[in-house]
Amino acid sequence: MNLQRKVAIVTGAASGLGLATYRKLAAAGAQVVGFDLDQAKLDDVLGPDMKGMAVDVSSEERVKAAVDAVLALHGRLHVAVNCAGVLGPCKTLSKGQLFPSELWNRVLGVNLTGTFNVIRHAAQAMAANEPGDDGERGVIINTASGAAREGQMGQAAYSASKAGVIGLTTPVARDLAEHGIRVVSIAPGLFESGMSSGMPEKVSGALIDKMLFPRRMGRADEFAGLVQHVVENAYLNALTIDIHCGMR
Repeated sequence: MNLQRKVAIVTGAASGLGLATYRKLAAAGAQVVGFDLDQAKLDDVLGPDMKGMAVDVSSEERVKAAVDAVLALHGRLHVAVNCAGVLGPCKTLSKGQLFPSELWNRVLGVNLTGTFNVIRHAAQAMAANEPGDDGERGVIINTASGAAREGQMGQAAYSASKAGVIGLTTPVARDLAEHGIRVVSIAPGLFESGMSSGMPEKVSGALIDKMLFPRRMGRADEFAGLVQHVVENAYLNALTIDIHCGMR
């Protein structure tokens, strides 16, 4: 899909991977609307010429209202990128205390249910598009994580939510194929972001030591570049792409 004059939404657009993706798609010629829980931060980082909306993706009503607002503004939707996510670090059992069920529900609600909320409402909008020359109507890209397979201590909820994102990728792609909509997930390893900034240096250093080349955290623009390539490469569908510099 050529991004020129296409309409895209990016969740988690106020920081990190989401912000880099917003900027990358906009630079490629797309009309991008950013969703994030923090409207003030969105306004600050996007500036007056960019579009952003306060959206809690865990709320289906708010996602539907936001997608409807994008359609009212631009008349169509071609690309949806799910970058919104929360970490919620906590051990299953710590000093006699159980992992709080409300924290579990919040992490799953944002990372997994929130992703599916956006998928469903974006797909409904995309299905109404006129197909391109190859029949394509839309592209949906989700953010999984290397933690889905190799979660660290305290990442039970986060890892489970990201494993769920990987698990839904192929069946949703199969569901939406008849509508000309592709679905791809990206599983980043250790990237420079708000999440990794709070990681103890001892932990991040041990993970970097397991990388091949280059031995460093990934950069947000490298993730965003892969998002752009997935949008533009029509033969990528129904898969999860790892981007982790060989870290095992």
